[in-house]
Amino acid sequence: MLELRPNCENCDADLPFDCEAYICTFECTFCPGCVHGVLDGVCPNCGGNFEKRPVRPQALLKKFPASTKRIVKKG
Repeated sequence: MLELRPNCENCDADLPFDCEAYICTFECTFCPGCVHGVLDGVCPNCGGNFEKRPVRPQALLKKFPASTKRIVKKG
């Protein structure tokens, strides 16, 4: 199950569970600005591509909440 991480790993922007965000195959999570800008569509952690992160239906968030653990890659 996807963690639905709460922030961009590059710029630390907030990414609520229902906003547009991008993930790679390892679930590294980034905002649209970083994906289309500085990262040029390539994950800096694994070298893979990105896909839009799906939105978890509101009805399932209570049972399966989004993650609150923030991950930011330094450098």
